[in-house]
Amino acid sequence: MFGAIMRIFRTPDLRRKIGFTLGIIALFRLGSFIPTPFIDYVNVQTCLGQNSGTTGLYDLVNLFSGGALLQLSIFALGIMPYITASIIVQLLRVVIPHFDTLYKEGQAGQAKLTQYTRYLTIGLAILQSTTLITVARSGALFPSSTGTPECSQLISNDSWYAILLMVITMTAGTGLIMWMGELITERGIGNGMSLLIFISIAAQFPTALWGIQVAKGFEAFLLVLVIGLIIMTLVVFVEQSQRRVPVQYAKRMVGRRTYGGNNTYIPIKVNMAGVIPVIFASSLLYLPALVAQFNQPQPGEAPAAWVSWITDNLRSGDSALYMLVYFLLNIGFTYFYVAITFNPEEVADNMKKYGGFIPGIRAGRPTAEYLDYVLTRITLPGSLYLGIVALIPLFALSWFGANQNFPFGGASILIIVGVGLETVKQIDAQLQQRHYEGLLR
Repeated sequence: MFGAIMRIFRTPDLRRKIGFTLGIIALFRLGSFIPTPFIDYVNVQTCLGQNSGTTGLYDLVNLFSGGALLQLSIFALGIMPYITASIIVQLLRVVIPHFDTLYKEGQAGQAKLTQYTRYLTIGLAILQSTTLITVARSGALFPSSTGTPECSQLISNDSWYAILLMVITMTAGTGLIMWMGELITERGIGNGMSLLIFISIAAQFPTALWGIQVAKGFEAFLLVLVIGLIIMTLVVFVEQSQRRVPVQYAKRMVGRRTYGGNNTYIPIKVNMAGVIPVIFASSLLYLPALVAQFNQPQPGEAPAAWVSWITDNLRSGDSALYMLVYFLLNIGFTYFYVAITFNPEEVADNMKKYGGFIPGIRAGRPTAEYLDYVLTRITLPGSLYLGIVALIPLFALSWFGANQNFPFGGASILIIVGVGLETVKQIDAQLQQRHYEGLLR
């Protein structure tokens, strides 16, 4: 292992790519601490010290921004607008035939879809930055510090030109992050956007773990580390698990050459949906709390019954009903997303076009039905797995007093493991191209 790492740094091309990637990552982390113009940095730090954690969608965005959201920095929005835009464009393939046609055109069509994703990212960044500044002005950015004078005065100048400059700065920060991610993909190692998300989440690991040590003591800290290693091992095992459907290709003559006749397989992963269902479920479950937040009573008045019910049951992660609904939403969104991203009929048609067939299954519709049957059965354990992993931060919230950004569960662990495995595989492939022994054995 250490020999393989040394060979990486002895290879000039790999050394240059890794150095470039680390340089971009350093700039990305630096931007997470540079405050946006007209933000009172002292008051923000005071509120961060007093705040016990945000909830709901703020938690998710703060997680993907590496803590930059609550810092109100120039990179406050992080990569979240790009993630949202990518998901929207992917889902629009189902309802807009033009998008599906572009996707099937190959590299040229996908480049056009990427351009649409960039435009949508900028639009979402404008919308999200405006919302964030509005929330900061109202003093609701730090819910547990409501009423504190400093948390109501995060913006030093709330005139129209100052607000406009802050929106432009945060939007430009999102565009810069998007450009840096593409630079890593083109000139560095791994997928740039995924690596930036990885770094954002990994940057919060020390703070989250140290918070547990301060709150519960050193014994609880060690227990969390042991549990975390076990969870990470199990997640790696499940993420690598797949059902391989065998496929044979018949021999065919093209001119004087013979094509086909080889055996391969279709890999159907246990977790085909990745982290998307967790993001969907978190966002949807935040909506009732958002509606209740905008229907708070005037001082001296009692809140409405439905507002109190939502506040008691669907706002805090330690509520039993919250956990149950969150678990069921993860299962439902897993089936929904897998059904959108994997089309058995399209796979069966492509196999039939090139003379492929599954042994014992006729080509065409029977193949599509068989793939749908396999996909439905393997998605069940995958959805249960995602639901359980998503609940780990909520259990940590109840048991260890951690916040919902608990590092060894939910979206955090799925992204850390997924991106880590993919990056190691890319480095391994680069080493094997140069006739070296890879990192993986």
